[in-house]
Amino acid sequence: MAQSTKHPLFSTINLEREIEEEFRNRPPVREAQPTDIAPPAVRAPALSMPDYVEHREGATEIGKLSAEAVVREYESAAKEIETMGLELIERVKQCENMTRDALAVIDEMKETAARYRTEAKRIFLEIEDCSLVTAEVRKICNEMIEKIAGPTTAQKPKKVKSAPPSDSAS
Repeated sequence: MAQSTKHPLFSTINLEREIEEEFRNRPPVREAQPTDIAPPAVRAPALSMPDYVEHREGATEIGKLSAEAVVREYESAAKEIETMGLELIERVKQCENMTRDALAVIDEMKETAARYRTEAKRIFLEIEDCSLVTAEVRKICNEMIEKIAGPTTAQKPKKVKSAPPSDSAS
């Protein structure tokens, strides 16, 4: 076998040059670049400033931008507070409805209590009526017994002689 007279280091350098040249001759492959990716959506602040502020003459651009940024943050917080107020109004309406319903239930309870009192009075009077009738029946029965039995005061009961005491008591 015939050995190459070239040194192995030179063949490696030549190989690298050939690869480099091959890459240069190739058409470029389009890869996604970091600039090709859409940036995440960020909510930009409203450009108009609130009506209650305006820039003064002589304010620097940095001062104006800083003041606008701060007033926008405050305005955003104020809107959140107003939103909480609307939520509170909704809760107040719910409370009013619950109060109205509770008052209606209380009225029903008062009516039920009044019906119970009326029924209690009716039963009370019925029981007393029964008691009066029972007393009247008892009185009549006693009078009838006396009439049937006759006059007990007109007859004198016979005296029964008592037996002499016996000596057998020990």
